Amino acid sequence: MPRRSLRSLLAMTNSMDNLMEKIVSLSKRRGFIFPSSEIYGGFANTWSFGPYGVELKNNIKALWWKKFVQDRADIVGLDGPILLHPKLWEASGHTAGFNDAMVDCKKCKKRFRADHLVMEATGKDLEGENQKMSRILKDEKVPCPECGASNWTGVKNFNMMFKTEMNAHDGEVYLRPETAGAIFIEFKNILDSMRVKLPFGIAQIGKAFRNEIVAGNFIFRIREFEMMEIEYFIKPDTKWEPLFKNWLKLQEEFAMELGAKKKDLRQYEHPKEKLSHYSKKTIDIEYKFPFGFSELYGLAHRSDFDLSQHSKYSNEKLDYLDPETKQRFIPHVIEPTFGLDRSLLVALAAAYTEEDLISTTKGEGGNETRVVMKFPKKLAPIKIAVFPLLKNKSKLVKLAKEIYDSLKSDYMCEFDDNGNIGKRYRRQDEIGTPYCVTVDFDSLNKNDVTVRDRDTMKQERVKIKELSSYFEKRL
Repeated sequence: MPRRSLRSLLAMTNSMDNLMEKIVSLSKRRGFIFPSSEIYGGFANTWSFGPYGVELKNNIKALWWKKFVQDRADIVGLDGPILLHPKLWEASGHTAGFNDAMVDCKKCKKRFRADHLVMEATGKDLEGENQKMSRILKDEKVPCPECGASNWTGVKNFNMMFKTEMNAHDGEVYLRPETAGAIFIEFKNILDSMRVKLPFGIAQIGKAFRNEIVAGNFIFRIREFEMMEIEYFIKPDTKWEPLFKNWLKLQEEFAMELGAKKKDLRQYEHPKEKLSHYSKKTIDIEYKFPFGFSELYGLAHRSDFDLSQHSKYSNEKLDYLDPETKQRFIPHVIEPTFGLDRSLLVALAAAYTEEDLISTTKGEGGNETRVVMKFPKKLAPIKIAVFPLLKNKSKLVKLAKEIYDSLKSDYMCEFDDNGNIGKRYRRQDEIGTPYCVTVDFDSLNKNDVTVRDRDTMKQERVKIKELSSYFEKRL
């Protein structure tokens, strides 16, 4: 492969950075995602999901739940609490070992992930090797990304769990840093109540909290986030490699259902020396975000570590009785993990499209660039927008509202009568609405409307009485 010139690499980097800026700008302008606490100057890279953002998020959750719970007979759901018994985190190793390596710039007082600085400077992954990282930061005179100085503190570990207090409990309580713990401690209850047989999985969607040293890249790395996670329990002697391979395939499938292209996905297998002592295999599904390839989903074989640890710390048996062999054993676990916020960022990045309009379409001028969010239809926050051609014509408004009322019980719809029709189309393009229905003067006499397709911008006349069946076939 020929080496790219520095100029082409810089142009590519600037283009990707520009794409991220455009996504962030559109997300705020169109009500997808807002910087939280903005009236107070913002707060630590926290974000609020606006009216369209929460719809998009709910659609991703629904898609995931249908694919991995509703459509499968071997997976059941759970919704566990955020506040869990502190001994759980001792058993899982989080209390003692859920750390990242931090380092401070002595000049500007900014704090950074030491392993990220070293990786960017040298290409070496030295996570967990604090002394080596301290030496490299000093010897290589690695500059501070904020101020450019090279004057670092020593590298030290920082526990990322958020601490809080609870009445009637002495000692520290933590906001959960993952959702898996809530699944493992309900393993026995699921067995007793649901009569499941191995292999089976327990799925959960929920919030987790990590006190990241550096949060950033929009919603990619945030301290309060949502996870969609499955613990899939198998017999210890199961030939797990085919199962593992199939889970990787399903994870990539789901990413592509969000709009990701196959070429923008890749796999990164954790080297054996970096694996947790209990893990047989861990692979990340990485996506080419606007800032480069980074982790989207994870898949790990966790052996029987979690159930064994919780059994040990709780003095409760968390084993499984095989109904055929009558043998008792602690199941092993394959764990597919999906980041919900990162999934949403993939949906936004994959959908963002700019098109030059060189021809004139009815109601839309040419010679301009339109921004359109080409979400898969099942993810689009609004499925159908209904317009009266003119807002000051009561008969048009009345009929448009009647159509809106007839569709909104089956689809997420929006009524819009603000601005000229071209501007309304542009607004719905930026929201990602697949179809726009316009009521005009012909509608009053012919009982039909104009339906406009988001992706092609083609328009066709459809009888009002046939709208329900028309959208049923397309949505």
